[in-house]
Amino acid sequence: MIATTSAQSTSADDIHDPSSAAYKKARRKYFKSTRNRPPQVDADWTPFRAAEKKYKARFPPPDLSDVLDLAAADPARGDEVARGKWKGRADAVPYEEILLRDAHSGGSKGTRRAYVFPGKPGLVLLPSYVSPTEQRRLIRWALSEQARHPNETNLDTHYVLPPDGLWNQYMRVRKGESEDVEILPRAALQSHAQPPPEPTEHANGEVPGPRKLISNEPASPENFAKLATTPKPPAPPSASLHPVLTSALVPRLRWANVGWYYHWGTKQYDFTRGPGEIAGMVRKVCKGVVKRIPWERVFCGREGDEGMDWGPSGPDWMDWQETYEPDAGIVNFYQTKDTLMAHVDRSELSATSPLVSMSLGCAAVFLIGGLTRDDPPTPILLRSGDVVVMSGPACRRAYHGVPRILEGTLPPHLESVDPQESEEEADWEIYEEYLRGTRVNVNVRQVFPKGFDPTVDLKQ
Repeated sequence: MIATTSAQSTSADDIHDPSSAAYKKARRKYFKSTRNRPPQVDADWTPFRAAEKKYKARFPPPDLSDVLDLAAADPARGDEVARGKWKGRADAVPYEEILLRDAHSGGSKGTRRAYVFPGKPGLVLLPSYVSPTEQRRLIRWALSEQARHPNETNLDTHYVLPPDGLWNQYMRVRKGESEDVEILPRAALQSHAQPPPEPTEHANGEVPGPRKLISNEPASPENFAKLATTPKPPAPPSASLHPVLTSALVPRLRWANVGWYYHWGTKQYDFTRGPGEIAGMVRKVCKGVVKRIPWERVFCGREGDEGMDWGPSGPDWMDWQETYEPDAGIVNFYQTKDTLMAHVDRSELSATSPLVSMSLGCAAVFLIGGLTRDDPPTPILLRSGDVVVMSGPACRRAYHGVPRILEGTLPPHLESVDPQESEEEADWEIYEEYLRGTRVNVNVRQVFPKGFDPTVDLKQ
């Protein structure tokens, strides 16, 4: 028997309904928080910051009419779009359609479509690319296989997690196979003679107080030895945490490492910990995406591609179908109140190879701008199954972020099925309940350019 719990998120209907308790609560919070706000507080905001503020606002709910939502023009996704009152427009921003290569017949054109954007060379959107069946498999993998030892999560620094992972323990609790036991803080098991380090981090991996931005040096083959030997001490566990029930800790899961270990304190990879593994299913999807994109349609003669710095060897997109090899990444678990603020990926030595990002679960607003925050960002509504590819020197070093996870947007194909119809999916209702308030993002990239051997470089 699977125990039930209360709903974890507010529906989009509640947020948009002026008579609902959720709407009135958001309105009260808005007036309270803005009561003493200076009238010109937004005068110094960059265009990117202004967009972030617009879409993350809880009251009034943001208007998405200027957000690209290709699902709005796809009859096959009508039920998905109708699930919430969050809806963009299929003509909100300029784009150009391209045909993907057929997956089974060499380089010939297929019927699947992707989209590229004027002024943003290297950005490719593949709507509804991951099938509903693959989406379920990826979600199961992310929670039950990747978010567990030996792969690090944001919670490992602060809590002594079950050996087979927090989610698997939670599943046993929900099925009545285990008690909802408390997870102990790691600091509680350390010697009391050792004074607690200051400052410490919260359980989500952030230091208390104002956010400190780390402008890390862009990685390259030339500075690899320096970056690889930079000390990367483990973050200290928080000394202020208390034991917490398994069921209460699950919503605090924010990320799980994939492949090469990423050290959040320095915003660099810790190569001393080895390469890690990329799951075969994830690797297959990513390599399939890169092989099917006609890169000549992405980069040749595109607006904004003049003067792009591809490095001393020049453009390498012609070889990606053979040279692309994903070896690092992260699984993000966003709750509906979470955001990912504007940032730039600078940690990969391969500064142009494609980054493949898969959206699963609730929809989100994705912003991608230019090389500075002063470049106005393009807003795109990403739904479950959509894939975004960021490639080339302009796009891979562009500011991007996710200011809003959209409530009530879990698609019908991720809901529970009748156990009598599918014994394999009998426990899916636990996943569905979690996903109603969650967006899972799997993003994978290539750290090293082809032919670069990090072990040889370090020995030299």
